[in-house]
Amino acid sequence: MSFIKTPTKGMRDFLPQEMALREYVLNVMKDTYENFGFSLIGTPTVEHIENLTSNQGGENEKLIFKILKRGEKLDLTSGKEQDLVDSGLRYDLTVPLSRFYASHMTELPSPFRAFQVGYSYRAERPQRGRYRELMQCDLDILGEKTCLAEIELMTAVITFLKKLDFQNFKIRINDRRILLKMIDYVGLSLEKVDSILITLDKMDKIGLKGVTKELENIGLEKEKITNYLNLFNQDQSNVKAFCNSFALDNDILENLTEIMDTVKEVLKVDLVFDPTLVRGMGYYTGPIFEIEADGLSSSIGGGGRYDKMIEKFAGISVPAVGFSVGFERLVLLLEERGFKVPETKEKIAFVLKDHSKLTEICKEAMELRKENKIVKIVYRNKNFKFQKENLEKEHYEIKEIW
Repeated sequence: MSFIKTPTKGMRDFLPQEMALREYVLNVMKDTYENFGFSLIGTPTVEHIENLTSNQGGENEKLIFKILKRGEKLDLTSGKEQDLVDSGLRYDLTVPLSRFYASHMTELPSPFRAFQVGYSYRAERPQRGRYRELMQCDLDILGEKTCLAEIELMTAVITFLKKLDFQNFKIRINDRRILLKMIDYVGLSLEKVDSILITLDKMDKIGLKGVTKELENIGLEKEKITNYLNLFNQDQSNVKAFCNSFALDNDILENLTEIMDTVKEVLKVDLVFDPTLVRGMGYYTGPIFEIEADGLSSSIGGGGRYDKMIEKFAGISVPAVGFSVGFERLVLLLEERGFKVPETKEKIAFVLKDHSKLTEICKEAMELRKENKIVKIVYRNKNFKFQKENLEKEHYEIKEIW
């Protein structure tokens, strides 16, 4: 049997220049979020299967890479999954964060500003900008019940994007309670909320007719479907008038408008109310939001409030809001724009013909490295032209030693 030299489907290798870009983006992100008072934490890639399959992760729970039990615990004669599986690879960072906070909340400040960076895994069909192994970068504020949390998260993420020279993006915002209120207002079955919202989330892809047909297929009454979809035909630019048409609680409306008004005033960005915005996670309980950018058909970041998640782990209510940046899509956009990582250090390459000056050059290189310069020592290859071209591509000043 021969070895396979390519990565498994949906996974990737990264060349040095690709890793340089990824590290640069992460460093800009870390510096920005640190300025907003966020603390970097870490959680395991492997999570308890009970936590991953708690009906909180929406469609992602169908995409879990599950891990078999080990040793004597594994009973291959059983046909039941619970006898075979006890853990899985995380599909996002929110579930592990909730478990982390419940476990360490007495050691952490309140409110707590958390920043996570790490790989997640989803067994989906790979496509442009979507992979089975994906780097995720999450910001969360835990313990803050006011809309200050949403405002600070959006401000931090937008500040980060602007540092990468992203200008043409907009934020779409909605509230999970608006979605539920609209369904309840027209008398649709609340037992089918998940199916209704999954269908509504397809509005931009299958259109009004497609959504209508799918809602009929899940057994909803045609008259109620018509009344429900008619709510979306109103002018959405006037948030207050739109929400008053189905008697939304005033405190929810005031909270949403305060977020929108403040973010617009502070950052001068395009922020729009979108009542069809759903976001797939079942754990959202309040405002939800996404960022769109030129060049991609899908968002490059999003999040929302999930006030009931941590209670499932800790037994007490803890307000929480999170924002995840689509790191892989962001890097893809930068690559397609021809973005170059800024050089911050002088780079020198000593090219040796033989061993005669090896000790001398090693000592000189060490002195230069103490001055925070990047120094590489190499022997001259037979194909020096190719060797030189590659060093020049990496922006090394070449010093040939004879």
